[in-house]
Amino acid sequence: MRDKFIGKGWEDQPDVFQGEGEPSARMDFLKERVGMRVGFEHASFIGIYFLKFQVSSYSALDQIGIGIYVTTTKSFQKNIRTEFDQNFDGCLNFEKVVRYLPQFKSAIQVPIYVLGIDI
Repeated sequence: MRDKFIGKGWEDQPDVFQGEGEPSARMDFLKERVGMRVGFEHASFIGIYFLKFQVSSYSALDQIGIGIYVTTTKSFQKNIRTEFDQNFDGCLNFEKVVRYLPQFKSAIQVPIYVLGIDI
C-alpha cells in the first residue's frame, strides 16, 4: 500500500511537528493538506491518531485541512481470521472508528474522513 501512495505523490511518514521529531509523532502520508493514517492497531491507539490530525491542523503547523483514517471493516477482519487464522481481537475496525469519532468532537476540530477496507 505504501508504494502505491508514494507513487501517487504522497509524502511518506511526515513529522506531525515541525523539524525532526519522534518517530512515533508522524502521520502515514501527507499530500495537498490531506493527512492520512492507515491503522490496523489496537483500539486503544485511536485517540493518539485523532490527536495527530488535530495537532497537524492547528495554529502555526497548519499542515492539513482534513484527515483520512483508513482501517479494515469487521467483515474483512472476520474473513481474514477465518481464512488465515489472523487474530484481530481488540483491533480497530471501521465500525469502531465511526462509533468513537463523535466522542472526540470537542477536542478534534479538523474533519476526519473514515474509510473501511472490505472484501
